[in-house]
Amino acid sequence: MADHSPTGPVEMGAKMDYSEHEKTYSLFIHLVKYGSVFVAALMIAMAFGFFAGGGFVSSTVLFVLICAVGIFLLR
Repeated sequence: MADHSPTGPVEMGAKMDYSEHEKTYSLFIHLVKYGSVFVAALMIAMAFGFFAGGGFVSSTVLFVLICAVGIFLLR
């Protein structure tokens, strides 16, 4: 039969570094928030440049503006 007894350090009651877990989770949340703003701004600027005839320069300006507003709002 299979042996189901705990063998690892976590199962044996090892102390967890909760402060490190919280820092990692906070970093992950920040990356997801700001990464989502970046991707959404990029998609909107690309759609504006390709489909609305905005061109490269105006799309770049729109991208920077959307990123700036998004970052300001997410603080």
